[in-house]
Amino acid sequence: MTYYMSEMRWPEFASHKDDIIILPVGSTEQHAQHLPLCTDAVIAEKFAYYLARQVHGVVMPTFTYGYKSKPLSGGGPLFPGTIDLNGETVIRLAHDVLMELIRDGFHKIVIMNAHFENEAFLVEAMDLVNRETNGAATIVETNWWDPMPEDIIGKVFDEVPFPGWALEHAAVTETSLMLYFAPELCHMEDMADIKNVEPLPYFRYPLYKTDVPACGGLASAKSSTAARGKLIVDSVIPELVKICNSEFA
Repeated sequence: MTYYMSEMRWPEFASHKDDIIILPVGSTEQHAQHLPLCTDAVIAEKFAYYLARQVHGVVMPTFTYGYKSKPLSGGGPLFPGTIDLNGETVIRLAHDVLMELIRDGFHKIVIMNAHFENEAFLVEAMDLVNRETNGAATIVETNWWDPMPEDIIGKVFDEVPFPGWALEHAAVTETSLMLYFAPELCHMEDMADIKNVEPLPYFRYPLYKTDVPACGGLASAKSSTAARGKLIVDSVIPELVKICNSEFA
C-alpha cells in the first residue's frame, strides 16, 4: 500500500474520493549553510505523510516552490538558490490544483504548508475555489508550528531561548526536523553559531546584503537534534489528526 498519489494508478487514486487528500506546500530557498534548499518541501511532505498514515489519507505531489522569502523570515532573494514565485502565481497554482481535485469528486482536502510566507496566498486560493464551487469541498490549510502544544516549545528550547517563529529559519526547529526526517541532507559541520537577528517592525525595499547574516541563518541552530525533531512530530501529528476529525467528521 502506498500513501503517495504519484505512485498510484488512476483507478487506485479514484478509490480514495471519500478520503482526505493532503497537498504539501513548501518552497525552494536558502536555509543557511547546513540545510538544503528543499528544507520546507521535505518538511511539508513528511508531515503530510505522517498525517496520511493516521487518517488513511493520500499525499499529493509537493509544491516545491513558494511565495517570496522575506528577508527577516527566510533571508529573501539575497542568496543564490532561493527561487520565488509571485503571489498571483501561488494563488493560481493552488486554485487550479484544488479545482481539478473537486472536479474529480474529492471533497476533503488538507493543505499542509511549511513555508511561512505562503499562507495568505493559499487561503486566497481556497476562498476563490469555495466561491466558484459553492462550497463543494471542505478545504483546510494548516502548518506544523501553529498546532504545536505550548509546552513542547519549552522542551525543544531547553538550552537556547525561543527566538519567535519569524526567526526560526534554519534554526532549532527546522534543523531538528531535518535531522529527524532527512539526516543525510544535513551538514552540521557547516552550521554557523550566530546571534539572533534583531527583528524589524517594518518592511523596506530595496534589500541590502547586510539585512541578513552572511551564512543565511536568522537565529542559532545550536542544540538541534533528531530527538527534538521527533518530539515536534510526535506532538504535532495528533493535533493535525484532531483538526481532520473535527473538520471532516
